[in-house]
Amino acid sequence: MKKNILEKGFSKLCTAKAMAELYEVNFKQVSKYVHATSRGHEAIQIALGLQLLPQDYAFPYYRDDAMLLAFGLEPYDLMLQLLAKKDDPFSGGRTYYSHPSLKDDDKPKIPHQSSATGMQAIPATGVAMGLQYLEKQGLKNSVTSNHVSASFPSGRTEDGLVVCSLGDASVTEGEIAEAFQMAALKQMPILYLVQDNGWDISANEAETRAQNAFEYAQGFHGLEAISIDGANFTESYEALEKVIKTIREERRPFLVHAKVPLLNHHTSGVRMEWYRDDLDDARSRDPYPVLKQQLLDAGFSEKEVESIEDSAKSKVQSDFEKALKAEDPKPEDLFTNDFAPTPITEEKGTRAPEGAEKVVMVDCALFAVEELMKKHKECLLYGQDVGGRLGGVFREAATLAQKFGDDRVFNTPIQEAFIVGSTVGMSAVGLKPIVEVQFADYIWPGLNQLFTEVSRSCYLSNGKWPVSMILRVPIGAYGSGGPYHSSSVESIVTNIRGIKIAYPSNGADLKGLMKAAYYDSNPVVILEHKGLYWSKVPGTKGATSIEPAEDYILPFGKAWVLQEIWKQDNVETLTIVTYGMGVHWAYNASGELNMRDQIEIIDLRTLFPLDEDTIMKSVKKTGKCLVVTEEPSNNSFARALAGKIQEECFKYLDAPVMTIGSENMPAIPLNSTLEETMIPSTEKVKAKIETLLNY
Repeated sequence: MKKNILEKGFSKLCTAKAMAELYEVNFKQVSKYVHATSRGHEAIQIALGLQLLPQDYAFPYYRDDAMLLAFGLEPYDLMLQLLAKKDDPFSGGRTYYSHPSLKDDDKPKIPHQSSATGMQAIPATGVAMGLQYLEKQGLKNSVTSNHVSASFPSGRTEDGLVVCSLGDASVTEGEIAEAFQMAALKQMPILYLVQDNGWDISANEAETRAQNAFEYAQGFHGLEAISIDGANFTESYEALEKVIKTIREERRPFLVHAKVPLLNHHTSGVRMEWYRDDLDDARSRDPYPVLKQQLLDAGFSEKEVESIEDSAKSKVQSDFEKALKAEDPKPEDLFTNDFAPTPITEEKGTRAPEGAEKVVMVDCALFAVEELMKKHKECLLYGQDVGGRLGGVFREAATLAQKFGDDRVFNTPIQEAFIVGSTVGMSAVGLKPIVEVQFADYIWPGLNQLFTEVSRSCYLSNGKWPVSMILRVPIGAYGSGGPYHSSSVESIVTNIRGIKIAYPSNGADLKGLMKAAYYDSNPVVILEHKGLYWSKVPGTKGATSIEPAEDYILPFGKAWVLQEIWKQDNVETLTIVTYGMGVHWAYNASGELNMRDQIEIIDLRTLFPLDEDTIMKSVKKTGKCLVVTEEPSNNSFARALAGKIQEECFKYLDAPVMTIGSENMPAIPLNSTLEETMIPSTEKVKAKIETLLNY
């Protein structure tokens, strides 16, 4: 091995070791915030970090501070995060030590990832899928294309690879299997580095794993795996050099299983002396004396080695003293970068072109996606059964695979977590994925990724990595779908901060909101009621629309007063606030009661952002309010909205704000009579209106 690589490796290892020792000496100062260190893992981390390039992507895990040093970060950078300082370059003091997010021109790109163990594997694999897509389409990566690229033996010089770093305990997570499955199936350019120290927290490998990561990988055909001594820098560097070269040239996945000792605490809050019975054995495998001896064997003098050690300790001490004096965040810093700015703030284009025909709601969405895909090669669509054979179970993707090819419109396995979480990675290479889960009832396995990775990326990366994606979710009860195809989930989704949520009631709104969602840099969930797709449900003809022109865009956060009334002092008046199917129940109920001049109906269109100004203005005018939802109203979005209205409009109200929703049962039954009994209807809304007006 070249002497300069040994010297760099030893310098980084001495720095990481000095940092861990300094944190222990200054435990009272640094233990305010939980942290973990790389002590024992340094050799494999540094061997990898020294070989990555600016066009590569890395997903380190919480013990990878030595890897970050090898990328070129300074101890001071990491200490700013350790102490949660304002100038923490990763998150601005928002997240834990060694939870990096980085977009520097001269370093590998590090999208945000959480500390939920193993969660990063799906976003990382999403990056690899995105890189593969760019290569197949002949597109440049807009995130890295301006950076200096190295020349590779074959392939385009701008093509990077992805590294996903994992602890061995995380490989038992189900989402790891989803990531491995897709990487092997699609042959993606990704390296999974598993650092195996034999421990979870206090549980060891014998208690929790039927096999190690190398053995586990054998079950994924197409995922080549090797096992190495990760405590030996030279062995690690040379093995990784071969693997990385192969991935760069052949564009296929690898797993490297690296056996390492854990020489420090699990975290600063879980001390090794409380439960560890293998510390003597672990210390006998310390990578530090091994690499030190490798330097001496390569011709470095004792004095030169000592100089490297002293220099590292001095640097770490001075950086720590500087970091202690750094500025803390101010209270107002809390309120930045929850969302990236959106260019779509006004309604634009032609909503109802002259001579255009009315189309059903599902086709408005289909045509919107087709127009976007024609215009933007960065746009692609994937999910279960959306490919060419079927085009979606609701025909919502019909003909798209035939028009744009199987690389742009494709089926995934039954992996909702991957469908949702991979969008983090796709967005990180400049793509705009439109994905869907087949039914709202199937969203639950994807919530982990939606909540922890997708929604928090912009905020916890301090604005560097907003996730630009659209998640389509067919929702609601329709035609005796039963307990697994009829659920409403908006109250769950609206409790995830950091995403935007649409719930349109008609095709024109759906098309306009789809366009707005595409041009928004933030994650968007579009809830699309199955019962409105074709207007086959009696009373839903209003969901059909003259198809808006291609240039039509409807911004989020703008409610529609579809039935507006004048203020009337001598007549009982009412505001109905609703969305989706509720709009049709409310409109039909007011018509059948001959009260269109007494009832103002507000179609929210989007549940976040919420047009509170329009709601409150209407309620203050009418004096009474009914919130209509399809969900059971207990503990729901609708009930929370009713409480907000009551709070802000109390002195204007002539009656309590009321809600109507489904019966509070665990699931929607299959039998049509039971389904009808459970969910709201025009008749039920009529009865609630009469109760409220007579209050």
